[in-house]
Amino acid sequence: MPSVPQVPQWDVHRLPRAEGKSFLVTGGNAGIGYFVAEQLAGTGAMVVLGSRDRAKAEYAIASISSYVPGAKVKHLPLDLADLASLKASVDALALDRLDAVVHNAGVALDHPPRRETTAGHELMLATNHLGHFALTHHLAPLLTATPGSRIVTTGSFAARSERLDLDDLQSTHDYQPKRAYARSKLAQMLFAFELDRRLRAAGSTTLSVVVHPGGALDSLTPSRPPFHVRTAGERLRHLPLGLLVQGKDAAAWPAVRAVLDPGVRGGQMWSPRLFGLRGTPRIEPLWNHLVDTTTAARLWAVSCDLTGNDLTFTAPTRLGETEGPATERGAGDARTG
Repeated sequence: MPSVPQVPQWDVHRLPRAEGKSFLVTGGNAGIGYFVAEQLAGTGAMVVLGSRDRAKAEYAIASISSYVPGAKVKHLPLDLADLASLKASVDALALDRLDAVVHNAGVALDHPPRRETTAGHELMLATNHLGHFALTHHLAPLLTATPGSRIVTTGSFAARSERLDLDDLQSTHDYQPKRAYARSKLAQMLFAFELDRRLRAAGSTTLSVVVHPGGALDSLTPSRPPFHVRTAGERLRHLPLGLLVQGKDAAAWPAVRAVLDPGVRGGQMWSPRLFGLRGTPRIEPLWNHLVDTTTAARLWAVSCDLTGNDLTFTAPTRLGETEGPATERGAGDARTG
């Protein structure tokens, strides 16, 4: 009887090679996004750091190059809060394929007053959700033309206890920064799952996957000067917290696995293994409100209106059929892969 081939266990420290592939990481110049970019660069892929701050991106590129000899990394000017600029940013990619985008960038405000973008959108919703929604629209031709491409969206534990108010999505009434942030992250996650349903309905091989990084502290994060320096004193003071949470290098692991692991499927959520706070990545059951397809479909429609982008996917042509977009009904009826 022939032996069954053994699937190698995923090793966060021994990633598969990815030469010839291209990955875009929004917010890849700092924090968790930096470590996502650094780890992906170690696979031999081309990694693009999407960032509005050129100086910080150059520091990040220099750091990655010092830790990953021969790294192929470049900067893409990208301001997710400026929806009108995103098409030009995607055009500037100058790539003929894109194997994955990691929607990692985000903004969190701790105190009032409520802030708006130049287009009049609440800043956290605009950056965290609407910007990534519009960016996906502009990247769709590159992604859907690349077999097996991935759209990886970074969620948050903060979204677990929140619910969307679609009648006040922009938090114009009773603005509370922490709640507005949590709702913007929930919007991102609902979008990602709805996106995968629509990709499946369109017959696309592109996958949409959600990750969340768990608990990540600067004090447990390896130094990457000049933008992050961890002193020995900080490390020692916060060492006990390492039993519960982790550094931002480990918090990058779920996103990196979602990009690289051939066993990952669309519509999944990956998180740290230990209580969703620390450890190696594993699949996490979806929270109840993340499978609310009615709210997700309504959010999709509102997002189209707010961004001016009609994000649709085209079904593959079959013999005797004409090519056309997946209908909203078909997309809503499709099950997550």
